Amino acid sequence: MFETFEISCDGPGERFEKVGNSAFECSEFLPPDTTAFLILNYDGYPQDLPQSVMRMTSTKNTGGYRVDAELYFNVPQKSGPAVKVPVESKTLDKALSALYQAMGGSPT
Repeated sequence: MFETFEISCDGPGERFEKVGNSAFECSEFLPPDTTAFLILNYDGYPQDLPQSVMRMTSTKNTGGYRVDAELYFNVPQKSGPAVKVPVESKTLDKALSALYQAMGGSPT
């Protein structure tokens, strides 16, 4: 599943990164209007542009593995940690559920 995630993260402005033992991220820059909105509404730092981030994490459990997906906007600040703005998407939820089922899992 993570190989598919990595392969799908190859568009212009996208970057795939392993951020932990079992966590991977695909980040990409946003269109100018969305970038401006996030900077203005979340006190972002214009010299470090916001990005959308899709993070997938796996955890071994008694039934095999649990895979969690998270989508958020990462808005860097001039000082302090970046603000993570969660993204809710029924379309994304359906796509992830279909992917989990195709890989033999079950969405929760």
